[in-house]
Amino acid sequence: MAKSMKLAGLKSVENAHDESVWTATWVPATGSRPPLLLTGSLDETVKVWRPDELDLVRTNTGHCLGVVSVAAHPSGVIAASAALDSFVRVFDVDTNATIATLESPPSEVWQMQFDPKGTTLAVAGGGSASIKLWDTATWRLVATLSIPRPEGSKPSEKSGSKKFVLSVAWSPDGRRLACGSMDGTISVFDVARAKFLHHLEGHCMPVRSLVFSPERDSRKLYSASDDGHVHIHDVEGKAIIGAMSGHTGWVLSVDVSPDGEAIATGSSDKTVRLWDFKMRAAIQVMSNHTDQVWAVAFRPGGRGDRLASVSDDKSISLYHCS
Repeated sequence: MAKSMKLAGLKSVENAHDESVWTATWVPATGSRPPLLLTGSLDETVKVWRPDELDLVRTNTGHCLGVVSVAAHPSGVIAASAALDSFVRVFDVDTNATIATLESPPSEVWQMQFDPKGTTLAVAGGGSASIKLWDTATWRLVATLSIPRPEGSKPSEKSGSKKFVLSVAWSPDGRRLACGSMDGTISVFDVARAKFLHHLEGHCMPVRSLVFSPERDSRKLYSASDDGHVHIHDVEGKAIIGAMSGHTGWVLSVDVSPDGEAIATGSSDKTVRLWDFKMRAAIQVMSNHTDQVWAVAFRPGGRGDRLASVSDDKSISLYHCS
């Protein structure tokens, strides 16, 4: 039987930001530098960090409200940050030059993710009850994937607030997009046809984080919800194939290791948990943080030998995964 992954604390940076740290992602390595960690905060900045010492490379300003999401292009060359000001700033990771500024109506920009090929940036559209797709060659809005209204509801009815879209995830082959909503539903879209396929039911509270298992033809989607559970879905078969519980608060973030073997979660219970998919159980609980953990992120490439977590306590923790 394969050995389960283990986490060991490598480095923590206290007061990494001046306020709560809400989001984190890894920027893939380029030919000239290793992977970097990006973090975004209520303090309106994005910071770029060099592992393993978590040396600060740069502080990016430009947003006038808290940063809710950061996303890295698969090339490692560019990244994007989104804030409560509803602007998405696209920038060169190494020079911080602004490449594009994408504007949306208020409260219509939440989580973001570039597709695996890097041609499209998907943005969870908040109150628009949709996913917005931006072309990365022109930085134009090219599609809006809308969640259908419930049967029998009139356009005037405020059903949109329930379908407030918080989270978004691309399938590894780029053919599917999933988004998580305030009411706990997950909506799945066929990207090429810009068509809504179906809902995945099971959660009854906001779904703040989604991630597909990394296998190329993966149908497996992990979801994290304020109901305290992580669900594992078969996206095509519309079935829940597993559920994991153990957190004593909202599950705010979920990520899966690059080899697909381990799952990490961050929670309002202030812990980071490492789960074994086959055992459907938490195999480790890390209590480095003193406040809720908003994001966990495995470093891409190989087995994923690093995990980062960020928190309302303003700190970043970096773990070695073995």
